[in-house]
Amino acid sequence: MLGVRRGDLGTYFRRSQFEPLVSTLLDDPVLADVPKNATVSDIDTLIGVELGSAMKLSILKLDGTHFDVAVLNTAKVRDLKQAVMKYVDSMEQSQLGHRHISWKHVWGNFCLSFGNEKLVDDGARLQDFGIRNNDELRFEHHVATREDGRHSRAKKRRFFHGLRKN
Repeated sequence: MLGVRRGDLGTYFRRSQFEPLVSTLLDDPVLADVPKNATVSDIDTLIGVELGSAMKLSILKLDGTHFDVAVLNTAKVRDLKQAVMKYVDSMEQSQLGHRHISWKHVWGNFCLSFGNEKLVDDGARLQDFGIRNNDELRFEHHVATREDGRHSRAKKRRFFHGLRKN
């Protein structure tokens, strides 16, 4: 039957029944903040925002525009970064088609900040920074220092520059 294996028959019928229902629900203006390609965890987080177990954060980009992401109240900086990456990747995909963003490069040169504090420790909890529902975070330039456990490129160049013979 149309390339559906026997074991997948139940899944085929469930998907065919629920896809129109989900698309109809997502067209409802009340659910306008739900992404069109939402996963179960995305919907669970948005329900958590409504119930108070998750928070919606506004991220201000360097160009002055902003977007909203939702994370659980117990989220760490790593979880926030993943939510940002997922949101930006889906927006880029929908607006520009297939495009690859080097997140290693982004997080190596920029970081998120709240107030005067940069969120560079991936294991730190957001609540430890005082971040609450509807707060605004922003992208900032970030240069790695010795305290971060890495040297900046300029210091590496300076070291190798001194090894050259004249």
